[in-house]
Amino acid sequence: MLKRFFFISFVCCLSLVFYLSYARSAKETVSKEEAACYQCHEEIKSLKAGNKHAPLSCAKCHSKLAEHLKDPEKLPETNLELSLCGQCHPSQYETYISVNLKSKAKVEKATTASRSPTFDKLMTPHGFTKEHDEPRSHGFMLTDHFLVDRAYGGRFQLKSWRDITKVGKLWDVVYDTGKELPQTAKAANTVCLTCKTTDTILKWSYMGDPHPATDLKRGGNPAAIDMAKKYLKNPMGCIQCHDPHATKPRVVRDALIQAVVDRGEGTYPYNKDKSREITIKKVEFQRDGKPFRAIGILSRMDSNLLCAQCHVEYNCNPGFDPKTGAAIGMEDRRTNYFPWVNVLDLQKKYGDIGFKDFRHAVTGAPLTKLQHPETETFWGSKHEKAGIECKDCHMPRVKDKKGKTFTFHGQRSARYMFRDTCVRCHTYWSQEEAEYQVDAIQNYIRGKMRKAEYWLGQLIETYTRAKDLGVSEDILKGAWPYHDKAHILWEWWTAENSDGFHNPQMAREALAQSINASQEGIRLLEKAIEEKKK
Repeated sequence: MLKRFFFISFVCCLSLVFYLSYARSAKETVSKEEAACYQCHEEIKSLKAGNKHAPLSCAKCHSKLAEHLKDPEKLPETNLELSLCGQCHPSQYETYISVNLKSKAKVEKATTASRSPTFDKLMTPHGFTKEHDEPRSHGFMLTDHFLVDRAYGGRFQLKSWRDITKVGKLWDVVYDTGKELPQTAKAANTVCLTCKTTDTILKWSYMGDPHPATDLKRGGNPAAIDMAKKYLKNPMGCIQCHDPHATKPRVVRDALIQAVVDRGEGTYPYNKDKSREITIKKVEFQRDGKPFRAIGILSRMDSNLLCAQCHVEYNCNPGFDPKTGAAIGMEDRRTNYFPWVNVLDLQKKYGDIGFKDFRHAVTGAPLTKLQHPETETFWGSKHEKAGIECKDCHMPRVKDKKGKTFTFHGQRSARYMFRDTCVRCHTYWSQEEAEYQVDAIQNYIRGKMRKAEYWLGQLIETYTRAKDLGVSEDILKGAWPYHDKAHILWEWWTAENSDGFHNPQMAREALAQSINASQEGIRLLEKAIEEKKK
């Protein structure tokens, strides 16, 4: 018995010696490797040193390092697969790619039963009138972008309708028919794709400006197709919000960094104290001796800012200067721009930079096409002032099968997770009562949206009557600012995806002002009509 004890002890000690020797050897190998990398990548060293990923070898995410070290012109390959992060963070990865079957696909916003029944009339001739769907979760964001009829002329289609629930590689689900379909538009461009994927993160220069180190830049539909076929496979990855070197929250969306840092407008433009408390540090990377791309490291976790990389009003397309009528092409930085203001200040902001998206087909008024301004809507709301963030309602803390708590990464509406969201704070509610509260707010705001739509429609019809009766061009153009204002204050809420729940007070105020603006424009035109009849 005693001999057996000594034998086991000897084996354990020997194993420990071998393990320590191996660990020391591995550490030395990593150190030598990193030392070689750090000779040129000082900014990576400063990010990585002393954090959770510091022990990880560069080879964990980068391959062909030996060839690169021998010849710097031979760039290493970076593994951008989401499953790589999933090796260590399985619960986050599995929930990210999970499908919420209760949230329906292909729900068109512009129908009588949906969010904006008169959308086509109010938005003509914009490409969004061809298809404008309710969003699905992030796992679908790249495939849905290629499938929507407004983006690429309908040339990209599902390999099979059965694949509508398939999350994963773009080209496993979608194929290029090479043919354009009727009643479609080609509104997509390369800037659109900077929100849909991180596959081009090492190839996209800051703001999409031309750079000798890359073949990518701001460009129209053909350029977006070339970009997709050459570089794209995955939807937005973990590295959009999590810096893999610093293991800190970060943003990579260049137009957000430009608004917050370059323009100095701060992380919370309407709350200077909060902007000083939560900051973004811009970190620049060079290629060929010139500034190439940038990331923004947050001073602390703030999911409102992480989500603001995409869930904002932004411009990502060509347009024109409303004062001169001159075209603004993709070579202009205004085609990759975050206004970074709320709905009440948006008309002025676009007026200041001299940009409009399109002219209405009936009135000719220069108009703005709104995107999905969840972040700016949330500013100043009761929930935001109470310290609630996007993650609390859309990515709550939950438990896995083993009882371990983690952050759910499926980005679902709180409507599908009342127990883990609303009821967690409002403990005096049942899940049914929480749903009733949400429905009450959304039903109220939807009613205001319908009224704003109606009066915008009346403005357009009154304009048509005035024009047909020969009212002067000067008076007709005098109605344009009213049309523009009413349009912005209405469409913001069809583009914003909470039906006003994120900030019901602001929603009501903006929609009321939209109705007022439409009615003022109508009065201007009707007065001219009466004068014409005399």
